[in-house]
Amino acid sequence: MAKKLVINQNLVNDTSVKEVMAVCPFSGLEYKDGKLEFTAGCKTCGLCVRKGPKGLVTEVVEEDNRPKLDKSKWHGVAVYMEIDVDGIHPVVFELLGKARELASVINDEVYAILVCGKDKEKEYSDLALEYGADKVYVYSSDELKDFNMDRYSRCIEDFIEKVHPNTVLYGGTALGRSLAPKVAQHFRTGLTADCTKLGMKENSDLIQVRPAFGGNVMAQIISPNTRPQMATVRYKIFKMPEKQAPHGTVIKMNPEKLDMTSLIKTLDIKVKPKVVDISNADIIVACGRAFKSAEDMKMAEELADLLDGVVAVTRPMVEAGFRDAKFQIGLSGRTVAPKLIICLGISGAVQFTAGMNGSELIIAINKDPNASIFGVSHYGIVGDIYQIVPKLIENIKNNRSLI
Repeated sequence: MAKKLVINQNLVNDTSVKEVMAVCPFSGLEYKDGKLEFTAGCKTCGLCVRKGPKGLVTEVVEEDNRPKLDKSKWHGVAVYMEIDVDGIHPVVFELLGKARELASVINDEVYAILVCGKDKEKEYSDLALEYGADKVYVYSSDELKDFNMDRYSRCIEDFIEKVHPNTVLYGGTALGRSLAPKVAQHFRTGLTADCTKLGMKENSDLIQVRPAFGGNVMAQIISPNTRPQMATVRYKIFKMPEKQAPHGTVIKMNPEKLDMTSLIKTLDIKVKPKVVDISNADIIVACGRAFKSAEDMKMAEELADLLDGVVAVTRPMVEAGFRDAKFQIGLSGRTVAPKLIICLGISGAVQFTAGMNGSELIIAINKDPNASIFGVSHYGIVGDIYQIVPKLIENIKNNRSLI
């Protein structure tokens, strides 16, 4: 059943229009040439029905005439094994661990989809088994040695057509964000990007949670009428599982039978110089609006150096020019999960905390006792960073032997 809002044009007049438009917070209505209509801003929230003039807008239920989906034909939670210049991207192992949790709810198996050159198939398939895959579906050939959007997507499409997985998960990386939509479009199925939580219903519907409206709302999304269900997940959102004794099987697929034509040609691969990646840091000193200048950041840098950590920032600090965007934590920056993060002068907006609440130990310093950051911290200090941080640095220097 689908719900739809309908406007009774017989009740439209200057007074009723003024009243109904006053209750809509999304600018979802437009009055033009004596006719009231919905705009693209309408969220179908129903406020105009409940709080607007009686009978002006009504809610009707329409029959869903789409073909019924037979969910019993779709089984397993699959993870696409992304490969970069360093080998398997670590987000793959995090997703395999989460896939095990999801699959256990519906007593299903965990699949890994491996697309690579022949020289790496054994090494990479063994890793997938060690991190919990029940079955590894391998597409290997010399033409698949380097990433190619057309060829790789056809391999994944072939896997889905033959295996019928209930769910396919991708890393929320530059590669994953480009590959997943192409596959989803091929099957006309749902895809939720940058999920921060995943769950599984007993009827096999995937619960996909992601920030919406600038991070002010956490949207819960399901795709009850399409399969496979697809989602991309950022690195460091889920915990990496422990390695285990391999127990699954490797299934060789036949990419030679697939269309390997492509207008894309790899001319050269240039490895970018290594830079500090805050996503991989074990210790982070995060700085917020309380810092008044870039010069003041030196005390945060000194604290980070003493702890063998790195400095990161919130979005306003990037916008102020204090740090490059690659050092930003949050929904529009990087997701981190260090062993220790010290938050200096950070209020704790949801956009920031969503990017670091997987940290093992969170310490916050803020002069506002009601700052939201204290709600997610393990330890909190109420005070001015300009007074506390220098004393903290001095303390560490005097007790280096204890660290």
